[in-house]
Amino acid sequence: MTSPTPLPLRVTVIVPTYRRPDRLADCLDGLARQTQAPAQVIVTVRDIDPGSADVARRFTGRLALQIVGIDVPGQVAAINRGIDHARGDVVAITDDDAVPHPDWVERIEAWYQTDPRIGGVGGRDHVYHDGVPEDGAARVVGRLQWFGRVIGNHHLGVGPPQDVDVLKGANWSFRRSAIGDQRLNTRLRGSGAQVRNEVDFSLRLRRQGWRLVYDPLVAVDHFPAVRHDIDQRGADQFHPLAQENATFNDTLALMGHFGPLNRVVFAAWALLVGTCEFPGLAQWGRLALRGDRHAGAKLRATLRGRLAGMRAWREFPA
Repeated sequence: MTSPTPLPLRVTVIVPTYRRPDRLADCLDGLARQTQAPAQVIVTVRDIDPGSADVARRFTGRLALQIVGIDVPGQVAAINRGIDHARGDVVAITDDDAVPHPDWVERIEAWYQTDPRIGGVGGRDHVYHDGVPEDGAARVVGRLQWFGRVIGNHHLGVGPPQDVDVLKGANWSFRRSAIGDQRLNTRLRGSGAQVRNEVDFSLRLRRQGWRLVYDPLVAVDHFPAVRHDIDQRGADQFHPLAQENATFNDTLALMGHFGPLNRVVFAAWALLVGTCEFPGLAQWGRLALRGDRHAGAKLRATLRGRLAGMRAWREFPA
């Protein structure tokens, strides 16, 4: 006797947007071309961004679209507002400068049918620069090392699907029952992207015992657009406050995830070694030797962010 075919899960897609109407149009067009139509598409739009709302309205005949206004800046608030309105069994989130591949929703939904312990699914975001896809391949994706280094590589992941510690915000989804009444961390700093919000949320679900799966075939094309805040992308776009905010967010997420011993190891490693992105003393020396004119400022901003994040965690450890 064969098992009955499971009923398809309803997938809600959330697209937070801000002042990128042309990119938003491409994203929504990609969602309208899905092999499995999303049950609900929520576009969260700032009250001071009528142009994006106008673009979204053009897709009301092609998508089960809901435009949700918000008067609070930042990606965290926008996604949280979207989750508040989500009715699907699965909540998928992508950026307004990303275009999901035609089978994106179908592949996401299929993963949640395979194992009730899967709380999150994400995949590769093929990053394009001036129309040219970024080249490279990585087998290790989305891992948190025991001393605190987060390995991303979501945009370069190849090979079979794998369980991960962290998903990427341009291409991630969650089982609605795994989210429950949880939301992205509103303590994170930044007026726009609030960098590392996906690290914080992913690790929270991992602590609760949910599996997070990365499948390179769950794919979007990602065309990184201008951010309308101080946190600009690129090696020459350094801003000390943006660096401090990103480091604060990284620190708060990892201090909340680690146990007592790993917190001590992480603090020592972060301050003495660090990474190119968040340099400690050793990485500062390496950046300086390579001629990075921002090396000293990066170190100072990173140390401020580390110390502020540690203080914030001690005050409110949850």
